[in-house]
Amino acid sequence: MLLVASAAVYATTAGYDSALMSGINIIPSYTEFLNLNTTTRALNVSANFIGWGIASLTMGPVVNAIGRKNSILVALLTKLFSIGLVAGSQNFAMFLSGRIILGVASGLSSIAGSTWLAETLPPNIRGLGLSITFSVYYVGALISAGITYRTAEIPGEWSWRLPILLQSMFSLICIFCLFLTPESPRWLSHQDMMDEALQVIASIAANGDQSDEEVRQQYQSVVESREKERTEGKTASYTELLRTRSARRRLMLAVSVAVIVMASGNNIASFFLGDMLTNAGITNKTTQLQINIVLQSWCLVCAMIGTFLMDRAGRKTLCLSACVGMTILMFVIGALTKTFSTSQDLAGIYGTVACIFLFMGAYSVGITPITQLYPPEVLSYSIRTNGMAIWAGTIAIFAIGTTLVFPIALEAISWRLYFIIGAWDVLETIFVAVFWVETKGLSLEEIDELFEGVVYNGHGVAEVREDGVMTKDQGGKDRSVSIARSDSG
Repeated sequence: MLLVASAAVYATTAGYDSALMSGINIIPSYTEFLNLNTTTRALNVSANFIGWGIASLTMGPVVNAIGRKNSILVALLTKLFSIGLVAGSQNFAMFLSGRIILGVASGLSSIAGSTWLAETLPPNIRGLGLSITFSVYYVGALISAGITYRTAEIPGEWSWRLPILLQSMFSLICIFCLFLTPESPRWLSHQDMMDEALQVIASIAANGDQSDEEVRQQYQSVVESREKERTEGKTASYTELLRTRSARRRLMLAVSVAVIVMASGNNIASFFLGDMLTNAGITNKTTQLQINIVLQSWCLVCAMIGTFLMDRAGRKTLCLSACVGMTILMFVIGALTKTFSTSQDLAGIYGTVACIFLFMGAYSVGITPITQLYPPEVLSYSIRTNGMAIWAGTIAIFAIGTTLVFPIALEAISWRLYFIIGAWDVLETIFVAVFWVETKGLSLEEIDELFEGVVYNGHGVAEVREDGVMTKDQGGKDRSVSIARSDSG
């Protein structure tokens, strides 16, 4: 559980940052001191994702070279430096630079952290572990919303500098936890550190008992998977992502998560809630900050519900349900904003706010938990870190686009923006329904079976015909039995 705790503390940083920017965007002294307008305010938000983009281009090989844990440590130390730079900013350029560096660190920790957990947690808790790490995103968001609500009363610059500085507490806690946790057994096995890999698997699955049958089977599956990838000449390079049809399909699914996470309309409420509420007819700054706190609390509850449903309902079912709900609610928000934004009808205004809450609730139940769960599950070892780097890059691209465009578009076309986003959400819903595969309850090697048609059975790598019949194991022994298998695409 310490593994999950370490990653969860990291995820709170992302949530804290989201609500932090939404909160300080409402505080007048922040925009006044840095002399911000709508464009530069949006740029300060998107700067974090510019850093993510830089990380996605450079950090995949780093994670493979120095290991998952060491990569996370480097990211955390970099975060501490960048937070100090942002908190002490004397001008817009200094603030922007610090935010970009923070984004690089966040991108690196996201690539390494999700890969680390996916490769280390046993199948029976992997879904819960990876889901909960990003669901507690809202713990950080709630803490941030509460802090900015109180610091907004402080006269002068410390009303926004203090909440930025307090962001460092999560990184400090995570550094402490990191030293008490093991490295990924799959990374260790690919470094030929087999004894260490076995020790990690045993410590997690059987309290250190290396003779346990489940431990031996997991270990053997890891070894067989490694040997098969080496036999086929697979390497941890970016070209591997496009070499086979299976790899391309895996990458497509991982990238689709990034698009859904960032382009479904949630970023308006996450980063520009004040603008959204102003458009709905609520202009009082204190009221907006109070709504921000309640919204983060609501999202936390919904995300935890989604986390505990993830291994029961499944990844695809929850995501698809969320997409349908978000699509409907986005159109309703647009219609209500058009009708009541300039009226004094409190029922209509409150109805708009209620729909914003329902939209973010649907997102939190079905999208938040799979953010860092589904991508590393569908990516095989040889493409996992570089695939996660592409995932991070896609998040960065769409985040930069939405955080730059949404506030400007909201100011220019108001309620019409919600209808445009709703139409996009329809396309997302169709994609999930048609292309996603279910991975709940499967080990990473069993998920490989869905894409590769190969079974890691603990006795040798089995060959599988196109009709789903397993014919021979690695030793050549006849094993003509049927197995369940989806289209390998």
